[in-house]
Amino acid sequence: MATVLIIEDNQAMSEMLATVVKELGHVASCAFTLQDGLRQAQSAAYDVVFLDVRLPDGNGLELLPEIRKNESSPEVIILTGFADPDGAELAIRSGAWDYLQKPVSLQELELLLNRVLQYRDNLRMVQKPPVALNLPGIVGNSPHMKACLDVLAHAANTDANVLITGETGTGKELFARAIHHNSRTCKGDFVVVDCTALPETLVESILFGYEKGAFTGAEKSREGLIKQANGGTLFLDEVGELPPSMQKAFLRVLQERVFRPVGSKQEVGCNFRLVAATNRDLDQMVLSGGFRKDLLYRLRTIAMEIPPLRNRLEDIKPIVIHHTARFCENYGIELKGFSSDFFKALSSYDWPGNVRELVNSIESAVSVAQHEPILFPKHLPPTIRVHLAKALIENRRESSVHGATEESTETSGSLVSYRDFRQAALFQAEKRYFQDLMISARGNIGEACRISGLGRTRLYTLLKKYEISRFDWPVSGIEQED
Repeated sequence: MATVLIIEDNQAMSEMLATVVKELGHVASCAFTLQDGLRQAQSAAYDVVFLDVRLPDGNGLELLPEIRKNESSPEVIILTGFADPDGAELAIRSGAWDYLQKPVSLQELELLLNRVLQYRDNLRMVQKPPVALNLPGIVGNSPHMKACLDVLAHAANTDANVLITGETGTGKELFARAIHHNSRTCKGDFVVVDCTALPETLVESILFGYEKGAFTGAEKSREGLIKQANGGTLFLDEVGELPPSMQKAFLRVLQERVFRPVGSKQEVGCNFRLVAATNRDLDQMVLSGGFRKDLLYRLRTIAMEIPPLRNRLEDIKPIVIHHTARFCENYGIELKGFSSDFFKALSSYDWPGNVRELVNSIESAVSVAQHEPILFPKHLPPTIRVHLAKALIENRRESSVHGATEESTETSGSLVSYRDFRQAALFQAEKRYFQDLMISARGNIGEACRISGLGRTRLYTLLKKYEISRFDWPVSGIEQED
């Protein structure tokens, strides 16, 4: 017997779902608001949650990650009368089982519920052996990082191709090496192909190798990078830069695991594990004709998306502690401590260069401090300190115009700390921006992304942060009711 939570403000729909659940011999609980649904989801273990999108006190999609964090990790089925491609993408990426548009037939609901419960029964029957991962250099325990490590553990148990996406500096190569070290190909070589540095005229000979006399200057045969990866892992870094002329040839290598060196009459077999990485949107490149669709499908057997550091600020402290200890050991100096405002300063910066920039900044701070026992914000690189100083000035201007400082001082009777001041001013300014953005875009997420220059996932995250619902504004297109 399973337990099912129904979060739906339409009483008739809620009663129908509860009836389906009970007739199948399971237990149903109902909630009619977002807050009541979250309270029930956190207070008991559920197998399945039916979740509406438009609820009286907010957007149901915002509740999805919190529900999935529950120890029982229930499967979440989104039911909405306002079907939205962007909402479907957000739901699936957040871990939803399915995203369905109302109305849904009783037969379809019964079939769906039985299928979900069968899946959970199978999970309980399978005894997964514990996976002890070798993770050199990978630091962090935020929910985002845990999700990436789950994918890494899954990839380590297979030989499937892996595509790692993420902004520059997020650590894509670090994860690629971790996949290699934890897979069956770990005894072979980890061969890196930097696709941004492949001259189009030489790319074929670099990847496939060549025979003696194949072209002018080929005085002896040379093994290509693909052959060097035989028995190991071939890492295509920034695969989005792979020249179009090579995409078709490389697709055949992936399909057949054979290639022909330049100037050779014989094909050569090669068995390797493929991991690719990119900071580009390959789906968009496919639409614009810059990347082959069939190659993308081959690369993305397993997909891993590494989030930017600004979306997982809780990882800053463990990353800093880890690398500070490493640099102190390398320089032969005593381990350093940190001033109370050091991590506050680091968390106030948006880290456009991500983890790479953070690690470089820590190395710089350790180098500047030398034998000083404590690291202060003063030890950070000037570019970061300048950015923080400018942000403070801008926030003061914003606060003086919109009254954020007045609101802060009225509650305390005196000046607040820099961190509280900055956060209050920035919060108010950004919240006003996104309110204006949704009004301007009339609730259309695609139009809001175009105006703001933000990606859909990032925009949804910020709307959630500032408690702004896209449904509070006149929505462009045909309105639908839940």
